[in-house]
Amino acid sequence: MTRAQNRDPEKQSVQKPENPWVEGFKTIGLSVFLAIGIRSFVAEARYIPSGSMEPTLQINDRLIIDKISYNFRQPQRGDIVVFSPTEALKQQNFKDAFIKRVIGLPGETVEVKGGRVYVNDQALREQYIEEEPEYSYGPVTVPEDNYLVLGDNRNNSYDSHYWGFVPRDKIIGRAIVRFWPLNRVGEVDVIESVAPDASPSTQIQQPVN
Repeated sequence: MTRAQNRDPEKQSVQKPENPWVEGFKTIGLSVFLAIGIRSFVAEARYIPSGSMEPTLQINDRLIIDKISYNFRQPQRGDIVVFSPTEALKQQNFKDAFIKRVIGLPGETVEVKGGRVYVNDQALREQYIEEEPEYSYGPVTVPEDNYLVLGDNRNNSYDSHYWGFVPRDKIIGRAIVRFWPLNRVGEVDVIESVAPDASPSTQIQQPVN
């Protein structure tokens, strides 16, 4: 009979318990790693510091930002996007991310006149804005790999009509869900409401920086 066969099977199965402090540090470390990974590549929470996106988003709303879907598709008109400051904004000492709605796509011509936004000479249906824009802008053509963004609170938003376009590589992600306050939990995008009208003469319907 070999020496291995003489060992007590119960003694073989006994393992020294791991130090609870070590186990705790492992758990915390894994949690931090997962949190950082999710925030960096999948989703993150953001809050709204200003009224530039009213009435869609209110001050202190809490949102979930989807950071992964733009790996598979390009931003679309109507998407509410969070983006890092552009070079023009950095020159003005802005450091925090902005949140606005995508209005003009690469290659499109955008103009604001008569209280309406026109894309390629077609007026947009915008039921989500606070009020009609009281300014004129353009026409401008959106460069390749860039986007024109406006706040829903058109007359109180520091957006593309002041400082220009947002490069694709500055876009962090898309706002998809409001999780606070509880009485307004739900999706935040209204993609279908921004398609160009069939005719520029169609009448409009009114309803993070």
